[in-house]
Amino acid sequence: MSDYKAEFVAFAVASNVLCFGEFKTKAGRLSPYFFNAGLFNDGEKLRRLGEFYAKAIVDSGIAFDVLFGPAYKGIPLAASIAIALSAMGRNVPFAFNRKEAKDHGEGGTVVGAALKGRVLIVDDVISAGTSVRESVDLIRAAGAEPAGVVIALDRMERGSGQTSAVQEVRGQYGIPVVAVVTLDNLVEFLERDASRQAELQAVAAYREKYGV
Repeated sequence: MSDYKAEFVAFAVASNVLCFGEFKTKAGRLSPYFFNAGLFNDGEKLRRLGEFYAKAIVDSGIAFDVLFGPAYKGIPLAASIAIALSAMGRNVPFAFNRKEAKDHGEGGTVVGAALKGRVLIVDDVISAGTSVRESVDLIRAAGAEPAGVVIALDRMERGSGQTSAVQEVRGQYGIPVVAVVTLDNLVEFLERDASRQAELQAVAAYREKYGV
C-alpha cells in the first residue's frame, strides 16, 4: 500500500469518517463499516482531503483539462482538489453544477469554468452510479468528454448484479474510475492493527458475502 493510501485510511478513521459497527446500506445490507465524507467538515480536514485526491489523480496518469464536482458533495471536493493541484504546480479550472437551473444572472446549471475538452469527475463514492450518469450527460451536453471518475473509497462490492457500481461505470462509459483507497487498503490497515481483529473478521465476512 502506498504511503498516502495508508495515511488516508488512518486519517479517515481519526476523523470518524470511516466508522466500524453495524450500518444499513442503501441496498439494505448490514455493513460492518461506513464511510461518511460529509464529516470532512473543517478547513484542515478539507485541505488534507484535497491533497490525498490530488496524489491519487497524479498517480493515475489520467489526462484531463477540467475538474467537475457534482452537487453536492462534489462541490467542496472539486475546489479543494484544484487548490491542492495548484500547490503541486498544476493550475486547473474546476466547475460544479446546481441541482436546479438558475433563471437569472448567469443562468444555467453549471457554475465555474466552462466544461470543455476532457473533464474529470470527482465525487466521494459510487453507490448506484446515478451521480456519475447525470454528470456524464451534463458534460457531453456541453460538448466535452468525460475523462474519468475519482472517488475516495471503492467498497468493491456487488450492486444489483454480479459487478460493482464502479465496474458498471467503467463498463458503461469506457472511462477509468480511480479510488484514493479501496477495500483492499482498508483490510490491510486492519490487518496491521492487533486491536482491530474483530473488525477485520467482520469486514472479511461481509466481503465474502458481497464482494467482487
